[in-house]
Amino acid sequence: MAAHLLRRCRRLLPGPGLSTGRAQGSVPSTGPVEQPIPSTGPAAGPRARAEQEDSEQQRLRERIRAAGSPQELLQLGQGAALSSNLAALAIGRLARVTRLQRLDCAGLHGDPRFQQLLQALDVQLSQVWNAPLLQLLRSLPALGLARGGRPLRSVEQEVLWRLRRLPLRQLVQLAEQLAPQGPDSALLPEVLRKLELRWTELDAPRAVVTLMARVGHLSPALMERLEDKALELAEQFDPDELRRVALALALQQRRCVPLLRALSYHLLQKPAELPLPVLTDLLFAFSKLSFQQPQVLHRLSLELQPHLGSLSPAQVLRCARSFASLRWLSRPLAEAIAQYCLDNTQNLSLPQLCGVLVSFARLNFQPGCSEEFFSMIQERLQGQEQQLDVHLLTDVVWSLCVLQRSRVSHLCQLLSPEFQERLRGDSSPRAQSSWLKLLHINATARLEVPGYEGPFLPPEALGGHGHSDRDRDRDRDKATPLQRGLREALPGALGGPDLVRYNVSTVYGWDIDAEAVLDSDNKPLPVRDFAAPHLSHSEGTKALPPGARRVAVLRWELPHFSSPGRELLGRGSLARRHLRAAGFLLAEVPHHEFLELKLERQRVAYLRDKVAKVLASDTAGDTATDTAT
Repeated sequence: MAAHLLRRCRRLLPGPGLSTGRAQGSVPSTGPVEQPIPSTGPAAGPRARAEQEDSEQQRLRERIRAAGSPQELLQLGQGAALSSNLAALAIGRLARVTRLQRLDCAGLHGDPRFQQLLQALDVQLSQVWNAPLLQLLRSLPALGLARGGRPLRSVEQEVLWRLRRLPLRQLVQLAEQLAPQGPDSALLPEVLRKLELRWTELDAPRAVVTLMARVGHLSPALMERLEDKALELAEQFDPDELRRVALALALQQRRCVPLLRALSYHLLQKPAELPLPVLTDLLFAFSKLSFQQPQVLHRLSLELQPHLGSLSPAQVLRCARSFASLRWLSRPLAEAIAQYCLDNTQNLSLPQLCGVLVSFARLNFQPGCSEEFFSMIQERLQGQEQQLDVHLLTDVVWSLCVLQRSRVSHLCQLLSPEFQERLRGDSSPRAQSSWLKLLHINATARLEVPGYEGPFLPPEALGGHGHSDRDRDRDRDKATPLQRGLREALPGALGGPDLVRYNVSTVYGWDIDAEAVLDSDNKPLPVRDFAAPHLSHSEGTKALPPGARRVAVLRWELPHFSSPGRELLGRGSLARRHLRAAGFLLAEVPHHEFLELKLERQRVAYLRDKVAKVLASDTAGDTATDTAT
């Protein structure tokens, strides 16, 4: 019994503690030491398999990224089954490869290997990572799959479920990706709604700029919030981001003045020279929004001038039109544009050349090389007038009238009944503007071209720009501060309605605020008693008494002047010449003088002084003429 007990106890004790040869033979000394290995085997096996699977997945990802042909990508699905995540990566790479190599995707749809990729994707779509999932929205349509098909609808539904959990960066990318689809995208409204709720999280200037440029036009509410965020981050914008924000505002016609002022301020703080695309696009955006900032326009014109020779004719025309729209005359730049036209005559099309001419006329700019420039214009126009649009041709001849370079042949062509027929029946705003310019051209022919015998516009066409009672009521509601102030002060300065005619529409296409007739002693006469050749229907028939003079009060609003100074633009200059040639003494009232006077008695005194100075100047001129004679 004792020996049996001893043998059982020896089995339970460690081997090294026993040194008998029998014990070593019956129980190996290594047995008890190696006992833990079988117990750890079941735990180590899954880890090894997981590491092996991860290695295999990584190897497949690298093969997908390195694949250079559709066949390589399709072969991946024939071996071991791909996970849904790898299938999404493979489909994204497949779309990229076919786009880069410009391959036809129609043959893929029936390929069993491609269908196997779609099936692997569909099995566990919820396991696909966010980035590959969003990429599928672009990849599947790029491969020719229908937007209403099951694969794309499944992806859209999965993205819809994840919208609330998507990081803001991916939400911005998704909005940018879906924006080209516009109303056709069922997912885009939800994305925009999430962005409207999470706009305060935006802290990256690039994301704000991207959303304003790509998505803002789809959601006015989001655009308002983006404008606020852009105003907050404007200091961090680089010149290109400033350009993109300004363009986004211009293309959406959103004249957000605080943001435009902030962009202008930070633009002026940039010390380096601005790139050419920034110069041209900012100029276009500011002109589109009618936003004038003198320091910015001065910098744009100054930095644009050295690059003018490298611009295309279309870019030069756009710059000229933008400066004309902004009423900004930079004479060095305008001279450079005129010289560009002379140096690149063959590269400029006739409409482009006409566009530059019209811009110069609006600014009332006469180039230093006037003779060469206008000779080139006349040579290019010779025999080509019929190729121009009727409105553009009207603008061109009107511009030549403004710059005092019109020719009889052009006047005859535009005042002919045949040309008038081309304008009749068109009630668009541009057609109405062309009719008004035709009146100005007719006035040029009558008043500024000695010896011109016709044709002229018919009498019934000369009153076409007059206002009906309804138009006058509407104009009264929209009157400017200068116009309202003049209406209140004119009766006290010139007299009542029996002595003065107010709001006069002349046959020359120009409106004057008040007209009075003064005798040789500068006393007012009843204006309605006398014949008025400047009206389409004259109330009186008497001729003016000897020494009597017609005085017209003519107001000049802010848009009549160039931005840098107080020089009249082309339209105002033409009106002044025509009315003076028609026999009027002009009491001109600029906005910057009249609006400084706050009291009505000051304004009445100002108008009386203006009329007195005009009469004194005319008397002095007559005296000097008599003395010279």
